[in-house]
Amino acid sequence: MDENAIRAAIFIQKWYRRHQARREMQRRCNWQIFQNLEYASEQDQAELYKFFNDLIKHMPQAAGRKNQNQGSTHVSILDEKDELVEEFGDIVNAKIELPIRKNHIDLLIDVFRKKRGNRLHPKYVALILREAAKSLKQLPNISPVSTAVSQQVTVCGDLHGKLDDLLVVLHKNGLPSSSNPYVFNGDFVDRGKRGLEVLLLLLSLYLAFPQAVFLNRGNHEDSVMNARYGFIREVESKYPRNHKRLLAFIDEVYRWLPLGSVLNSRVLIVHGGFSDSTSLDLIKSIDRGKYVSILRPPLTDGEPLDKTEWQQIFDIMWSDPQATMGCVPNTLRGAGVWFGPDVTENFLQKHRLSYVIRSHECKPNGHEFMHDNKVITIFSASNYYAIGSNKGAYIRLNNQLMPHFVQYISAASQTKRLSFKQRMGIVESSALKELAVRMRDHRDELEDEFRKCDPKDSGCISITNWCVVMEKVTKLGLPWRLLRDKLAPGTDSQKVSYYRTLDLLDTDVILEAEADGTSVMDALYANKASLVAIFNIIDADNSGEITLDEFETAIDLLVAHMPGAYSKAAMLEKCRMMDLNGDGKVDLNEFLEAFRLSDLHRKEQQDENIRRRSTGRPSLAKTGSDAVALLADKISKNTLVVEHDIDPTDCEAKVIDPKKS
Repeated sequence: MDENAIRAAIFIQKWYRRHQARREMQRRCNWQIFQNLEYASEQDQAELYKFFNDLIKHMPQAAGRKNQNQGSTHVSILDEKDELVEEFGDIVNAKIELPIRKNHIDLLIDVFRKKRGNRLHPKYVALILREAAKSLKQLPNISPVSTAVSQQVTVCGDLHGKLDDLLVVLHKNGLPSSSNPYVFNGDFVDRGKRGLEVLLLLLSLYLAFPQAVFLNRGNHEDSVMNARYGFIREVESKYPRNHKRLLAFIDEVYRWLPLGSVLNSRVLIVHGGFSDSTSLDLIKSIDRGKYVSILRPPLTDGEPLDKTEWQQIFDIMWSDPQATMGCVPNTLRGAGVWFGPDVTENFLQKHRLSYVIRSHECKPNGHEFMHDNKVITIFSASNYYAIGSNKGAYIRLNNQLMPHFVQYISAASQTKRLSFKQRMGIVESSALKELAVRMRDHRDELEDEFRKCDPKDSGCISITNWCVVMEKVTKLGLPWRLLRDKLAPGTDSQKVSYYRTLDLLDTDVILEAEADGTSVMDALYANKASLVAIFNIIDADNSGEITLDEFETAIDLLVAHMPGAYSKAAMLEKCRMMDLNGDGKVDLNEFLEAFRLSDLHRKEQQDENIRRRSTGRPSLAKTGSDAVALLADKISKNTLVVEHDIDPTDCEAKVIDPKKS
């Protein structure tokens, strides 16, 4: 071969390898942004559980009395007469009646897959929820599943409101039947826009085929999580006149969902995992009905609160496997544990199991083996973070419990029309948009820290300082040097114009995304039950009012949770301000009103800060502002979602050989 040809081939080969390496680095960077943001957000919610746990630890007598009060007053709404009113708008003329049969399933699929005219009458929504809760209530905590008749079973992971993925699974794999049973492993709602339809369809499948559909509870089958991640807002928007009643029915469904399943007494199927203290015998004996929310103290009907039992449920809902040995707290999520291969081996031997199937984590290919193939993760929501971000999958297990994976991606035609560069651009824009929204939570703190590094007020700091500030403030553990060009566009290789980072956070596309989301404070205030529970625990003498002494005990715990955030004296002064009528005590109405006023003030302050910045900041060079505007425009276009009727045949699916996985 000619020497020049060899040199050219080597040159092309080196270029291609560098190109592939850059693409892989970009993919991993985007994936890390998505996952770290997801875990950081869940960590915020888990802090609520930790706060409750510490309150109960230091105020056990008050917690017991309040739980007794909650338990005695909690009345199931399942047998009450419906108090529903007519909804306005496009309610579909479709009738659902008991018993639910296959023709009703076909009707629901036909209605739900349409982008418009897809709302059932609220009385039929209530009918499905009520009947499902009544039936689920009769099931054991761990459902026994068998392949004796069917010779096979299908297991699906997280769906997260992705109705298109559920319809793809049913289209490719068939409706449930005695010969085609399913296990759906939790996280049916939140994040996706069609969570209510997913939940109603799954419950209808269960009612129509009760011996062939098994539903496990996930960590998102929880009203506290729903307040933060979108499902409550979804129900409110679809049924604005009946949402409170329907959400109460949904809570009843959650509290009676089984906690897991066991296949042929050999394979455990739970949403998250387990810890080195998990006992299936204990889990089987728990009264799961008292856990309306896993993040709030359970209803105990006067019995002492068993925190060991509470922790058992938390561990199977929230835990993740790790490659290293041991069992340690899951600091990324802020709840559950990381369990290693030694913990898995001991757990399987103790309970005479072959392996475990779990979900809870998005995987690029929809599934993953860990711990010598003894822990299988299955995730069924494709395009979870953005179009083309990941594939979904489900498992089919035969009578010998050999797993076979079917990997798929929904809305395949949308992906096919895009080049690889366009797909990567969409994923990258979605990642940057989520990151920028998260950064807005720390917008003022970022600006303060940037200015400390810029005593001459030049608007520029070193790359090292910029990276240090970004990590110090956000604590997200991201590769900030790689992200510098994206978050501070148009800057040179030596300095970073931090104004451009701040300007990006103030663009319309990021502000609109922030408005569409839900902060921790929004979620806490929206979920009044959490505030009521906190009030009840602080009210140690069960008087219906909180004294300053009772506040002081709780403040000691807050100081432990938020060291340095506020002084004890400052927090006591805030508690005195809650006493709106000046009688020296705070009742429940004053407590809730204080949160409402505080939240209102917070939002007004945010608006005022935006106005102040727009007039008080030095003007940027035109090239800098143009670079920010171009990036914002790119993010806006790439993350624009256009809804279509769902076509379950519009998918790409293939069977994966487990030996090659």
